[in-house]
Amino acid sequence: MKAIVYTKYGSPEVLQFKEVVKPIPRDNEVLIKIYATSVTSGDCRMRRADPFAVRLFNGLTKPKKITILGNELSGEIDAVGKGIKQFKKGEQVFGQSGMSLGANAEYICLSEDGAFTIKPPNLTYEEAATIPFGGNTALHFLRKGNIGSGKKVLIYGASGSLGTAAVQLARYFGAEVSGVCSATNVELVHSLGADHVIDYTKEDFTQNGQIYDIIFDTVGKSPFSGCVKSLKKNGIYLRAVHMTLSSIIRGLWISITSNKKVIGGVATERRENIVFLKELIEAGKLIPVIDKCYPFEQIVDAHYYVDKGHKKGNVAITVQRQ
Repeated sequence: MKAIVYTKYGSPEVLQFKEVVKPIPRDNEVLIKIYATSVTSGDCRMRRADPFAVRLFNGLTKPKKITILGNELSGEIDAVGKGIKQFKKGEQVFGQSGMSLGANAEYICLSEDGAFTIKPPNLTYEEAATIPFGGNTALHFLRKGNIGSGKKVLIYGASGSLGTAAVQLARYFGAEVSGVCSATNVELVHSLGADHVIDYTKEDFTQNGQIYDIIFDTVGKSPFSGCVKSLKKNGIYLRAVHMTLSSIIRGLWISITSNKKVIGGVATERRENIVFLKELIEAGKLIPVIDKCYPFEQIVDAHYYVDKGHKKGNVAITVQRQ
């Protein structure tokens, strides 16, 4: 099968289009023929080994544990292991591949209890492949922030993959949503259900006198002190993007010494979250936002585009046609 392989860290040029061995499902696995995947900011960080902690996980000098990137996928079950009971060959599915990644390939094996489920019939493969990462991560953190009706929530980076999902989910849960983005994305964020949209190039939300129950930084660029000051009593500052050592220490100190909390970490990939997102999609409560779609062989161009940091929603990759 064909896959995008990288054997050293660096720019998008380290990615190579290669022929690799097609995986064979174990008794508790399904083999999925991938029709679409995506390129996320997380893929780019893994490729660059930024932050340095990536090297501690995946090899100090070069990638060793993971050589095929990609966390999101949609496709069709091509074969099932002997012990599979929940799925059958021919079913259309979507989901996440977990910490082992590997979705930038024509085929992948996933455990039957992995974070995937039946694809919503009202989505294309490309649309379905861009839901899991942002949707699952947003759902994980908003729940950590005790999202609920009447809460006043600010989403920083509201026009990205994670941000567009967070705006829609916060709105679904009944919150009053403010989104922070650039001027070119104001209309998009409004269309997703945000009650208020702040153009960060014209206004500093930490200086407008508004305070929030939850501030959710989806891109790792919000002002730490300003966000803490803009929280209500018992407010929660959510940081989904990797935190530096200094910000982790500051967050712990604030959580210990005040009535406010700073919560970071990594979102857990869970089947029940993907099923929940599927139900919202089918009910018309959650829609995918795709900025660009590239053919598989142009994934280097997709990485260059994502590296710029200005994508609206998601970047999809068509791996193979149905």
